[in-house]
Amino acid sequence: MKDLFDICDFAEFTLNSRIVRTGLWESEREQPGNLTPEIYDRYESIAASGVGLIISELYSLYPKDSFSKFSNTVNYRQFVREAKDLTDLVHLYDVPIFAQLGFVQYHKHAQQNVRIEDLTIEDIRKIQTDFIIAAQKIDYAGFDGIQIALGNYYFLTRFISPYFNKREDKYGGSTLNRLRIVLEIIKVIKQNTKLHINCRLNAFDIQKGGMTLDETIEIAKLLEKHGADSLQITRPRSPQYFSRENYEKKLLALDVSRIIDNVNIPVIMGGGVKSQRQINNILNKTNVEFISMQRPFVADPSFLVDWQIEGDGEVKCRTCNNCYWKKTSTCFIYPKATLNVDYSDP
Repeated sequence: MKDLFDICDFAEFTLNSRIVRTGLWESEREQPGNLTPEIYDRYESIAASGVGLIISELYSLYPKDSFSKFSNTVNYRQFVREAKDLTDLVHLYDVPIFAQLGFVQYHKHAQQNVRIEDLTIEDIRKIQTDFIIAAQKIDYAGFDGIQIALGNYYFLTRFISPYFNKREDKYGGSTLNRLRIVLEIIKVIKQNTKLHINCRLNAFDIQKGGMTLDETIEIAKLLEKHGADSLQITRPRSPQYFSRENYEKKLLALDVSRIIDNVNIPVIMGGGVKSQRQINNILNKTNVEFISMQRPFVADPSFLVDWQIEGDGEVKCRTCNNCYWKKTSTCFIYPKATLNVDYSDP
């Protein structure tokens, strides 16, 4: 039987568990971007807890993006130095760490929030070049991989969706054409870095005329064919998928499992789980091998330590979503959650 604390393989990595910590914001940073001691402490707490893989909070590709004030940016001049300290710290616990990279809006000189159909080929090349330069910085900083944000309606998420992308050239229309901008980025990153490439995808779009599950499967296969090393599948933001019952029955068992059946690279199931028992049920009743969690690590960065001791743990997170709506990486119910372990002998 599978257990969430199994030592297991994830592509070229050996993980300490099947749990992947994924991030959202890093608003605790000092202005204009320094990582604070609290951020380093939090990452150490998570790494020491028994997590298998860490995916960072979002690093914004552009300093004037709408979410850049809530997140660190790869354009900060001390990014590589500070991020190298962070990756070295996480690696002390034999935990790999990926950098999540994305942006929401594209600005061009005086033009704000340029629409996808209004991008010129030169604009597309600029975006691709910026991604590749950022990937090189991420590589220099010691990250083991990069997560390209193709979910949660970031810019590239909208670019690959037929609901948003109305272009009529080779970057619009068919699934392959809409994905072309990403596939070309992956190719050059592969040629110039040693990074593992993870792509984060929505299972499907909730908009009529958006991506269906069948098209997500096609995209997953194309990503694998063109060099992606793993995938993370997120939940659609639709009310019926936020209940625990519908989540396991509909999104997990049907959607994520179908995607897993169609690719030969690791697939991480997006969050929504609440207990150790629920996770182990999912692991043993489906073909899911890896499960990501975000808010539970905000509520208590070290909860996996208690789970290993108790054997039947539940998350403290009450899903109030204040950490999301207020764009912080801190919990408003458990604001002083810390890890009580001795770090002297990792």
